[in-house]
Amino acid sequence: MTTFYYISVLLVGIITSGFLVFLFHKLAEPLGLIDTPCERKAHNGNIPVVGGMVVYLSSAIMMLYFLENSVSRNLLLIATAIIVFIGVLDDKYDLTVRSRLIGQSLVSLILIAGLEKHFFHLGDLFSLGFHIELHSFGIPFTVLAVLAVINAFNMIDGIDGLLGLVSTIFFIALGLQAIQIGNDFILITCLVFVACLIPFLMANLGFKPVGNKKIFMGDAGSMFMGLSIVWLTVESTQGTQPIVRPVTVLFFVALPIIDMVAIIIRRLKKRKSPFVADRDHIHHIFMRGGLTPKLTLLILVSFSLLSAAFGLILEFINAPDIMILLAFGSLCLAYSIMVLHSWKFCKWLRARIPQPSK
Repeated sequence: MTTFYYISVLLVGIITSGFLVFLFHKLAEPLGLIDTPCERKAHNGNIPVVGGMVVYLSSAIMMLYFLENSVSRNLLLIATAIIVFIGVLDDKYDLTVRSRLIGQSLVSLILIAGLEKHFFHLGDLFSLGFHIELHSFGIPFTVLAVLAVINAFNMIDGIDGLLGLVSTIFFIALGLQAIQIGNDFILITCLVFVACLIPFLMANLGFKPVGNKKIFMGDAGSMFMGLSIVWLTVESTQGTQPIVRPVTVLFFVALPIIDMVAIIIRRLKKRKSPFVADRDHIHHIFMRGGLTPKLTLLILVSFSLLSAAFGLILEFINAPDIMILLAFGSLCLAYSIMVLHSWKFCKWLRARIPQPSK
């Protein structure tokens, strides 16, 4: 396929998603999809929670037009439609944790059963010359991966732009790897997601021409992104022609995964349920430390970008899996130290960097 074709995918996706931003901004109130400020949500005013629907519908239209008709494409669209529907219900009616987890598990099982694909192995994690096979644990492991990533992305959706930009970084990193290997299905899918996220990010962050149409992703968006990312990971790391190793993908989604693990550990130490929402995520900690939302976004997105770039470098030089795993462990340690000393870090940063206006 030509460069012009790929550019066309981007442009058509941006236009399609931009149109739907305007449309669903108007439909949000009649649909009852409005997010109001509360103890856990400190935004100003009532904001439409339709970003997930916008990104899903625009990406579905794009995939139907630009991707070849296949079982993989069609089942992915069906499964993500169901997960977005569950997310919309959660945005509107605030479903129970049990209901969400059951719905997410069933959707993952639909994909696994329909495509007969899941995580069969984790790669040569310990550089012993053979893959760590999952055998009968492959299906439950994949379901757990879906639940973990969906809820990890839900947890970081706490400040404008963070969920969308972290997702975009994943799709760009995986797309670059697909270019190197020559996998058009993965590349076009990633391009579609990036294109459809751009208008949402512009609306969410207040950039023209949709800057006055502020919208949030909502649970529909975080669930959609999480499921799509896990399934693209399965498509990219398993089978006879993988384009990236499973351990490398950890660097593409480092921020949400590490933050989720850290927040669960902190909640368990406080004898709280790991599913009880609070304001103890890394972005909340930074803002309590005196950083503005914009500077917090800049730091966390930079962290994600550098992590993904480092993962690509390790993959490019064909570093041993054990080296990549140890590098990720070091990143987790650095993140934990940063959180542990977050107040000192915020104080040091405020003294040296002029903060953007709120």
